[in-house]
Amino acid sequence: MRKKIPHAILIMLCAAITTIARAQEDEYGFFGGISIPNLTSSGSANNPLNTGYSSRLGPEFGIMSEHHMTRVFSLEWKLEYSSQGGKKDGFQAFPTPASVTTYFESQGMQAPGYLYANFKSEVRINYLRFMPVMAKFGWDLGQLSQFRVFVDAGPFVGYLLSAKQVTSGNSNVYADPGGQQQLPGGAESFDNTESIKDQLHHGNVGVDGDVGIAYKFGKDMHNKIFLEGGWNYGFINIQKGSQNGKNNTGAATVLLGYTYKFKFGYMHMHM
Repeated sequence: MRKKIPHAILIMLCAAITTIARAQEDEYGFFGGISIPNLTSSGSANNPLNTGYSSRLGPEFGIMSEHHMTRVFSLEWKLEYSSQGGKKDGFQAFPTPASVTTYFESQGMQAPGYLYANFKSEVRINYLRFMPVMAKFGWDLGQLSQFRVFVDAGPFVGYLLSAKQVTSGNSNVYADPGGQQQLPGGAESFDNTESIKDQLHHGNVGVDGDVGIAYKFGKDMHNKIFLEGGWNYGFINIQKGSQNGKNNTGAATVLLGYTYKFKFGYMHMHM
């Protein structure tokens, strides 16, 4: 049987293949250093418990990747262990224990909301922080220079790993912030470590920024060490309730790191 030749012209498939080859530069590395965090009081929930903090020291370390878009602009992400918190040293308030409340009530008096003593207190809060996208700008110090300065900034999401309050010292206890109304019983020991993780929100969001200098070396300048100083701040009040006031996390950081640059190309095909 003869095959009939169709009257309609067969539609020709246009396979226009466009190949785009583009050089990419991605850096991968790690960093570590110190965090200098502090807790700042916020809102109208200020009370003697959430004020008066000073900075403490803690570790800061993680991994990173940087994707170069142009010679000046790149996108960066980081995953890091971050130390937060603060400390107090000296005459300060603490919540009135139930036993003291019972004593005041037995004397026909109303117990104060806070008692005061001279001791050390440190809040140690540790987060796993993820910075999904940071805008980074960098400039070489001369056309052939091995040194490069940079600034970056972007948002972060934090997950609470641990939170402890560590107290130490011995002191008489007072019912007033002026230290005039001493309670009977003599000096009390404040040596104690208590987990406060259940009292805090497990998530946090905020902003992070850095400024630093890098030194490129090795074959094709693919190796780089950098030193940067940074700052971060959490937008969410960390306490679940308001009985201990409201605080925000924040820290200055000093980090030393290393990255290695990979160069490759990719092909994009469109039909």
